[in-house]
Amino acid sequence: MPSPFVGRQNELALLRKRLARAAADGTGVALAMRGRRQVGKSRLVQEFCDQARRPHVFFTATKGASPVEGIADLMAELRESSLPADPELVPETAPTNWPDAFRALASVLPASPSIIVLDELPWLAEQDPVFDGALQTAWDRLLSSRPVLLLLLGSDLHMMERFTAYDRPFYGRADSMVLGPLNPAETGAALGLDAADAIDAHLVSGGLPGILRAWPHGTPALDFIEAECADPASPLFGVPEAALMAEFPAPDQSRRVLEAVGSGDRTHANIAATAGSQNGALPSGILSPLLRRLTEEKRVLASDTPLSTTPGKPALYRVADSNLRLYLAAMRSAQELSRRGRPEAAYRIVQRRWATWRGRAVEPLIREALELAAASGDSPWPDTVTVGGWWNRQFSPEIDLVGADRGPVASTLYFAGSVKWLASPFDQHDLTALRTGTSQIPGFTPGTTGLAVVSLSGTTGAVADDGVGLVWGAGDVVAAWGS
Repeated sequence: MPSPFVGRQNELALLRKRLARAAADGTGVALAMRGRRQVGKSRLVQEFCDQARRPHVFFTATKGASPVEGIADLMAELRESSLPADPELVPETAPTNWPDAFRALASVLPASPSIIVLDELPWLAEQDPVFDGALQTAWDRLLSSRPVLLLLLGSDLHMMERFTAYDRPFYGRADSMVLGPLNPAETGAALGLDAADAIDAHLVSGGLPGILRAWPHGTPALDFIEAECADPASPLFGVPEAALMAEFPAPDQSRRVLEAVGSGDRTHANIAATAGSQNGALPSGILSPLLRRLTEEKRVLASDTPLSTTPGKPALYRVADSNLRLYLAAMRSAQELSRRGRPEAAYRIVQRRWATWRGRAVEPLIREALELAAASGDSPWPDTVTVGGWWNRQFSPEIDLVGADRGPVASTLYFAGSVKWLASPFDQHDLTALRTGTSQIPGFTPGTTGLAVVSLSGTTGAVADDGVGLVWGAGDVVAAWGS
């Protein structure tokens, strides 16, 4: 029995809009959709095709297959699909090149609106250097004049961006859509969890449907992790492991840098030391380009810089996907114990590292929630455009939240604040530490720049009445996504 489809209503509406445009104008519409592995691109598009009830073909490329094999697979999929009015029109002998394959595809298009899905597009481009040009020619001459919606899907974010870049054949021919993970509100709705547990579930799963489908309804995160530690083949282990192997199949320097960040090293110097060898730390001339590649191309890492009215250093690195971050920090070690038949010991590893990991992992999520609240006007500081953090070179103090008009160098700071994601409430001692720390932020003006507190366990009574402009709990964080 197929798992129920959850969320993605906005994305489904965008796809329906493009299909309606193709139907109304009688001309083709192309959309390139990119997103990380297991984020649900294929599942979303299949759900859209099922709901649309239009003739369609859904072709998924096979990594490493030759062009001839790929074309043969496409023709076989086409023959079995609902796209051709008569399957006998599909050539029995598959073409041997992509131009002929696209001509065969175009020849069986119905007069009514239809959908063509090419999944794992980067693999097709890898297999044949003429693929991009062949698709562009087919689109211009054969497909764009027909009421067809062409959906191009891919998990390699950099290659998908390059596919529609100005110097590539398909430039200007396709809209671009980035599919992110399910948000915390969608995660909570899918699992039937309250706000605090929904945030935990979102952090553990990364909002990835491939993990959420295995998550029992109403189960808190730690209970789910404990149960899954008895199953070394659980998606909780398998999804991040597969993503790691797909992006970094060999234990090279990039992999060592990623693992260093995943183990908790955040600064350039600490990453260099951990990712180095017996000969010493990784030289800056090697590490800096690797960090740029991992953040800008692979986007597996994120780089945060201090946010204030003056430039600040150092940059801090983190694993962008919270599920992969948990895997590198704890679940990989737990998986080894699980494979050895020691699930209790595996779970104890996660328990020991949970509070520290969660406290760091939740901060980017809360910053995003505060940005969304400002954009929708649900904030005391609606002019806030970006929310980051601030620290000096000594990391004393380290301020969790800074809201400003722009970044990384702001013109105006609207607020600064603290995140306390623990079992104890934010109290007067915490507030005093926050006031002392924020006074060091360049651009922060006591009495004018606001204060914000986000706490899992609420605040003591005196805090909310002591000049704090915003006090949030877990419910407020989730509500920022419109739950």
